[in-house]
Amino acid sequence: MTQVTERGTSLPTAPRAGARRRSPATAACVAGGAVAAGLGLGFLAVLVIVLWISSPYPDSGPGGALHLAAGLWLLAHGTELVRYETLSGVPAPVGLIPLLLVALPVLLMRRAARLGSAEEEDEEVLPAGAVFSAVLCGYLAVGALATVYAAGGPMPADPISAAWHVPLVAALAALGGAWGARGRPLGPLPPWLPGGVRRAVVRPRYALALRAGVGGALVLLGGGALLVGASLAWHGAEVQTSFLSLTGVWSGRFAVLLLALALMPNATVWGAAYALGPGFALGADATATPLGFAGQPGLPRFPLLAALPAEGPGTPLTWAVAGVPVVAGLAVGWFAVRRAREVSYGETALTAALGAVVCGLVMTGLAVASAGPLGSRRLSDFGPVWWATGAAACAWTLLLAVPVAVAVHAWRNRPARGLAALDALSALDVDEVVDDRWHDSGVREVRWAAMRRAAGALVPEIGAEPEPPAVAVVASAAAPVAAPVATPLARVARVARAPRAVTVVSGRGLDLTPILSAAKPVDLPVDPVPPVDPVPPAAPLAPPVVGARVLARRKPPV
Repeated sequence: MTQVTERGTSLPTAPRAGARRRSPATAACVAGGAVAAGLGLGFLAVLVIVLWISSPYPDSGPGGALHLAAGLWLLAHGTELVRYETLSGVPAPVGLIPLLLVALPVLLMRRAARLGSAEEEDEEVLPAGAVFSAVLCGYLAVGALATVYAAGGPMPADPISAAWHVPLVAALAALGGAWGARGRPLGPLPPWLPGGVRRAVVRPRYALALRAGVGGALVLLGGGALLVGASLAWHGAEVQTSFLSLTGVWSGRFAVLLLALALMPNATVWGAAYALGPGFALGADATATPLGFAGQPGLPRFPLLAALPAEGPGTPLTWAVAGVPVVAGLAVGWFAVRRAREVSYGETALTAALGAVVCGLVMTGLAVASAGPLGSRRLSDFGPVWWATGAAACAWTLLLAVPVAVAVHAWRNRPARGLAALDALSALDVDEVVDDRWHDSGVREVRWAAMRRAAGALVPEIGAEPEPPAVAVVASAAAPVAAPVATPLARVARVARAPRAVTVVSGRGLDLTPILSAAKPVDLPVDPVPPVDPVPPAAPLAPPVVGARVLARRKPPV
């Protein structure tokens, strides 16, 4: 009873209360996943509705526009759509995914997972697995409803394709968001993996190989983007004609421009595949490679397709694109070298080879994502062949990365220059030489003058006391002191010894007598102010100095 009535005393919490406190956080994560899917659908729905309203001759009502928006949202996840209204009556699949459109659901799902994993002061943080599962459940629930709704539109989604594409994209994005919210940890692998695999993955060579492979893939993509831009500029007239002939209203041209921008990442991957050699397919019977453009492509009218190379055999201008994979191979070899000196040449070569494999895998995945059908028969195959693109990327980078990595490793681990000269200098008696030159070169006087100027009145000026009136100065008639021989140590110390005149001063009474202490202790008198008798000076231990060597520094005071 006392525990209940007294203030500030709390009863122990039951174990079930912790599970109850987790339920609001779990519900919030589920709602976050559903909101992420809803935002993506809403953005595409608003865009399609605006284009439908601005169109001078729409072919369907608002319901058809909303069904089309749901189909585009599923297409952004990689789902294949089916177009039933064709001239031949055969259903035509549409599987060429604009890669820029994929960024919309990925970013929204990643943000939802990050918000679910964020730490709150008043609420308990859910484990990463619980956040991932809750956000994914909310997202897939909205995805299932969108698939059912898109089935009544002009371009419904293939149920089998939607059943694995939507969960795959959502799961990868949620994993990235939860990992980023935890600070991107690189902790130990799960214990259910074999011990040999866990020990092998933590080796530095795999991290370097991953960095080198991704760097090579980025170089290939940059080269592909450069090729696409140069081809658009080269065929500027054809591109402009194709863009203006599709439609005459601003809303239609704006839609074509948006579609071209969404397909620019696909064109970049196609350009990289073209530079690697396998090229890309433009239908079932046509292929564009640097060696030539063969076949009869059944191409629709579109601005990006107007920038393709001319049909026929290749030219030196098309062969020059081989410089892109060459630069990619050099990049893989450069990034595969460790800075540690204890790494062997075999380890460096193995890291470069693994980087080439990673580059090939990355380009394989990008080729799969950027290709797809635009219809049936002649339009059933568009884009690069995934296995040929990946093999070409691995072969190019492997051929160049291994020798470049070994050469860079040898250059970074070369012996330092000048070791023989340093060994010769270290064999000299440095202390003795420096001491001799310190006393004879005037450096000591210069340093003392600098200390006096810095200290001001704290250090008395040398030579401020009046000199004795009678001083006989005799200048030596000896030859001036010769300059010291230049040695390597003298050049290192940067001490210059100039010839100086020697002045001998005779008759100068320099008292070098040390202060002598009394042999017996003296008893202090009781009187606080006793009379003190003058103490006679002690006899000098050494005779007065007859001559001294004086370094002339300034004129004596008058």
